[in-house]
Amino acid sequence: MLAQQPLLLGLITMRFKIKIPHSIKQHGMRVSLGLVIVLVFLLHQQGTLHMGFIDRMESFAYDARLNLTMPRGVDHRIVVVDIDEKSLAEQGRWPWSRNKLAQMMDNLFDYYKVSVLGFDVVFAEKDDSSGYKTLEKIGQEQLRGDAAYNQALEKIRPNLDYDQMFANSIKGRKIVMGYYFQLGTGKSGGSGMLPKPAFPAGSFDPDHIFVIGHSYGANLPVLQQNAFSAGHFNPDVDPDGISRRIALVEKFEGDGALYESLSLGVARAYLGADKVEADFVSDGDYSSLEGLKVGNRYIPVDDAARALIPFRGPQKSFPYVSASDVLNKKVDPKILKGAIILVGTTAPGLLDLRASPVESVYPGVEMHANMVAGILDQNIKQSPTYLDTAELLLIFVLGVALAIYLAILSPLWGTLWATVAMGGTLGLNLWLYNQGLAMAIVTLWLMMTSLYLFNMSYGFFVESRAKRQMTGLFGQYVPPELVDEMAKDPTAISMEGDSREMTVLFSDVRGFTTISEGLDPKELTQLMNEYLSPMTYVIQKHRGTIDKYMGDAIMAFWGAPLQDPDNAKHALQAAIGMIEELKVVQEAFAAKGWPPIKIGVGLNTGVMTVGNMGSSFRMAYTVMGDAVNLGSRLESITKQYGVSIIVSEFTKAKVPDFVYRELDKIQVKGKHEPVAIFEPIGPVGSVDQATLDELERYNQAVALYAAQKWDEAEAAFTALHQADPGRYLYDHVYLERIAHFRVESPGENWDGVFIWQTK
Repeated sequence: MLAQQPLLLGLITMRFKIKIPHSIKQHGMRVSLGLVIVLVFLLHQQGTLHMGFIDRMESFAYDARLNLTMPRGVDHRIVVVDIDEKSLAEQGRWPWSRNKLAQMMDNLFDYYKVSVLGFDVVFAEKDDSSGYKTLEKIGQEQLRGDAAYNQALEKIRPNLDYDQMFANSIKGRKIVMGYYFQLGTGKSGGSGMLPKPAFPAGSFDPDHIFVIGHSYGANLPVLQQNAFSAGHFNPDVDPDGISRRIALVEKFEGDGALYESLSLGVARAYLGADKVEADFVSDGDYSSLEGLKVGNRYIPVDDAARALIPFRGPQKSFPYVSASDVLNKKVDPKILKGAIILVGTTAPGLLDLRASPVESVYPGVEMHANMVAGILDQNIKQSPTYLDTAELLLIFVLGVALAIYLAILSPLWGTLWATVAMGGTLGLNLWLYNQGLAMAIVTLWLMMTSLYLFNMSYGFFVESRAKRQMTGLFGQYVPPELVDEMAKDPTAISMEGDSREMTVLFSDVRGFTTISEGLDPKELTQLMNEYLSPMTYVIQKHRGTIDKYMGDAIMAFWGAPLQDPDNAKHALQAAIGMIEELKVVQEAFAAKGWPPIKIGVGLNTGVMTVGNMGSSFRMAYTVMGDAVNLGSRLESITKQYGVSIIVSEFTKAKVPDFVYRELDKIQVKGKHEPVAIFEPIGPVGSVDQATLDELERYNQAVALYAAQKWDEAEAAFTALHQADPGRYLYDHVYLERIAHFRVESPGENWDGVFIWQTK
């Protein structure tokens, strides 16, 4: 009943009016606890219940997929001009004078013919290294405005204004300057000059969440005004300290506008695009940022405009050349011609080394190179909003399915089912990743693993105890397969008395006394063991319950302790199987010099009382009732009809797909109602035509016998006996009865019933 079900299953049943199958009901507690596990992971996926360790594992899983699928190799389109240790040793400490940088720009664009250049450094302060300020101060303070001095100073001023020289080298070239935002909250402001924003203030909903900078450190106005553009190079660091993304646009708190990143600016310059466009997916009142468009390139981003860095491989997946060699024109022009240049540093002292998914120490400038290449190649992995819904749906569907099936399946099938589910989701995840979709997997896998471990533990510690108890109670009666079924639903089993329709089987060895007298006790014991063991195996193979052994006799029944709608059919199959198995036993006995044995088997189906019966000293799980007694009587008269198996009309009615020979209508001692008895011949369709024809002639002979047409009946049975002299039924039953009834008539009202006076 619902009130007896565990709380969670009960609530689900009441709320949705679901009719829960019996197999689930019997494991209600286990299923309910499994659903609680599913609920925990659903709440985490939804964001209601945050479990930080899952996020860390998800990052690890993403890194594993990334490292597994990276294309590797070297991309020669993008070259890093490296301010390395060699450059610092040859050119002096950083920052270098701007006239030197102007010379490097001229070399790159005029001599090496590069395409685009981006600076992963910022020039926020003026360069006074030329000495112009000192000379100007001398003219003012010591020479007191000497006209000739000032005139000479003004003449050489263009050669000493290094910032202007650098600005002049930038002007008219596709050079993207670099700068940074201070992220988080704080006093708004900054130094230097910001570039033109990618999206002016008001372009997005005010509540849309972007990465926000409260202040900035940008380039000198004279430099920014002459540059093509500028982009921020802020690292986007995950909670585990690893950089996996770049925010392609960030919001400045001071003006509300959004500014592009260095990598986006470089790609835009290379593609010749004038602007950046946003791609939104709307659903009613809700809209989500899905991507950015630059020229003919689409860049998938998350709702905060962050893109996953498509790492090509470990460090130096792009060519590196020393900045000093560029200044000295020592680089092979083939390397730089038409290339996209990123000027950055790998020198440890300049602090642009970061932790990445591919290496623990990775140059920040190469992260920008990977992003530029990803924009150009359209191979940036995306994680659109609809993937969150898909992940939630997968967790729910697979979680509920596993919670139910792992509870009701065997450990072997449960393990197979869980393995298929986990392998399938992993395969799907990797396939989606190769299609460009970075779908989370750890939450789903942890849920499935938790459900599997829970169910295996529950099955071992809880249900195995029930199985051991069940084995202790019924192991001596029923086969192990039935014990397993009973252990799955212990509530369906009761030791108390119960009345139900069942089938009982009795078997006995004919002439056992004579056989036993010819063997010594040891041989007799061995003979009985070798006879009873295969007979018991056949009974249990067909789902029978051994009631008891009575010397050479066996008593068994079907339909308890487990209900068995096909109890009569299973019992009949067991009886036929016993006769077949006896042939094998006879061969083994003959090889040992033991006498051959024959058995008789009686079957009856009817309402019986079953339960644990006995005394306070000893109990036995057994059956009782008139139907049981009739089964015993049928076994005892098998030898009177010369057959191995006799079934009652009640058993025959339950197994109509068999061909039977009606042996007689009898009234056993102690019973007033007659019963028809039959010999099973074989399944319908398997009996040959000759046998069917013989049965037809036999039935006609029995009809003549019941009609007291003795002469015709005698002739019919005589013909049958001549055709089959070995059949005891024709000669020693019916022909002898006909001879008897000729002398002592059964009377005009005789109904053909033969009354047995013995048990």
